[in-house]
Amino acid sequence: MVVDDINFTLKDGRAATLRSPREEDIEGTRAYLIKSSGETHFLLRYPEECKNFTYELEKTIFNDMNSSANGAMLVCEVEGKIAGTCTITRDRWIKTRHRANIAVALLSEYWGQGIGSKMLEALIDIADKMQYVEQIELEYIEGNSRARALYEKFGFRIVGVRPKAYRLKEGTYLNEYIMIKELQREGK
Repeated sequence: MVVDDINFTLKDGRAATLRSPREEDIEGTRAYLIKSSGETHFLLRYPEECKNFTYELEKTIFNDMNSSANGAMLVCEVEGKIAGTCTITRDRWIKTRHRANIAVALLSEYWGQGIGSKMLEALIDIADKMQYVEQIELEYIEGNSRARALYEKFGFRIVGVRPKAYRLKEGTYLNEYIMIKELQREGK
């Protein structure tokens, strides 16, 4: 789904926009994916794995997300640069359509500027408007205390753990924690 632009000010005074992706964002998003994947081991991919995200694949992803009734992707633009992305997807199956999954990622130079909070606010608002959604789910990686604190600030709680969910190149295993936030729905 396409989401209306959300304009806001970073803690350092710069202007930012959270919005649905457009074709002109493809190259910036590809660069962001590669750079962010190399800045932390808390993301799913390594930089070299992001090179598979071709222009055509990104265009397909953008179009699919923008035309979906079950999800949305947002980019955060700061001074003409993609600072981060976030997504929400709701399952289409009757048994699981009450659940939506979200993901948030930012370049490290934008950490602590309020973007993560603005992204979570937007994703929760989208979930509130999605038919059937009663809970939002996410995962975070062991050691990512900044992300955990952000998620807990917005009412998410840990409900499970996947032991050894990530294996780093040098052999270290990291657990993945599952968090949920239950939405308050009328008539429940």
